[in-house]
Amino acid sequence: MASNFTDIVILAGGFGERLWPASKADFPKQFLSLQNGMSFLQSAVVRSLAVSPAGKILILTRQDILKEMTLQCAGLKKFVNEAQWEKICKDLIIIAEPCARHTAAPLLLASKYLKLSDPSFTHNILVLASDHIISPVEKFVADSKKAAEAAEKGNFVCFAIKPTEPSTGYGYIKMGQSMKELQNLSEDVYKIEQFKEKPDLETAKSYLASGKYCWNSGMFGFTADFFENEMALCEPDVANAFTDFTENNLPLEENMNGIKYISQWKAMEEAYKGVKSIAVDNAIAERTSKAVVVSADFGWDDVGSWDAFEKLFDKNENTVEVESKDNFVYSDIPVALCGVEGLTVVIKNGKALVLKKGSGSLMREVVKEVKEKLN
Repeated sequence: MASNFTDIVILAGGFGERLWPASKADFPKQFLSLQNGMSFLQSAVVRSLAVSPAGKILILTRQDILKEMTLQCAGLKKFVNEAQWEKICKDLIIIAEPCARHTAAPLLLASKYLKLSDPSFTHNILVLASDHIISPVEKFVADSKKAAEAAEKGNFVCFAIKPTEPSTGYGYIKMGQSMKELQNLSEDVYKIEQFKEKPDLETAKSYLASGKYCWNSGMFGFTADFFENEMALCEPDVANAFTDFTENNLPLEENMNGIKYISQWKAMEEAYKGVKSIAVDNAIAERTSKAVVVSADFGWDDVGSWDAFEKLFDKNENTVEVESKDNFVYSDIPVALCGVEGLTVVIKNGKALVLKKGSGSLMREVVKEVKEKLN
């Protein structure tokens, strides 16, 4: 029987900066609707269901967006079949962190919770982001099985995306020796030779030309025991913050909008008080000797800019264009464009953005200026 992940963890924090004003702190990108009516977050849950996990689907999020998160999950009923809805009601649980602590701490929290809630089997965990676009789902499921097998054999598994352009917005992975020879894994699984930070344009061009580098998707696979052991080796201070998790202090599960959630858990609150805020990439992925990568066959986009968001839509709605071309409009109200080209126009939540296409790198500065001058 093919390997499979037993549990899914979806990281769903985010503060809504790159797709402002449609996204914002209390309504980040994962809640935006796509053309099919589903949000990014809902798509991530449907993708999780496709993997057929025997255990839980955990969503790690912020306290201040917990209500909206439950509404989004409840809204999945119209998109899934009866068996999938039963799985959501039974095994989907939202955990609201007491404060933001990057990604290492919440993943350790998830590992502790899964082991405590069901100690009867080995938890093999697939970590997904809540705001990526991935297709087709069949290829994603097939690659997940390859990753699950690699994780079972004691590896920290990443997913590498074949680059289509010399992007400066992604971290890169240099792939090394095939794991088929080392551990009899799929020929699409490789040792990770090196992680590379986001490069400048010339470096990105050289990566693309070499054929040896791929984009790092930010999705991971590992067993709970492996993850905890590696955290103890690489970041003992983080590991030590999570020692007080026993069967005697399991959290109280509550229910909102028909969805289970956890927001009060003494062990979690104590661990988060002083735990280091560090990305799992820096804590483990880049430091473990057991990092491997699946060369992914599916299409992937983290939709980190308005230029990327535009690709998800076939046409502009509520828009009139006169002597205008190559514009994208995402608006709550009708918009008329006259004699302009190459613009992105966003009118959402009572605010407007007019952006020259290709200028997405300015968005963080825009949000900063808006907070200082217009709020």
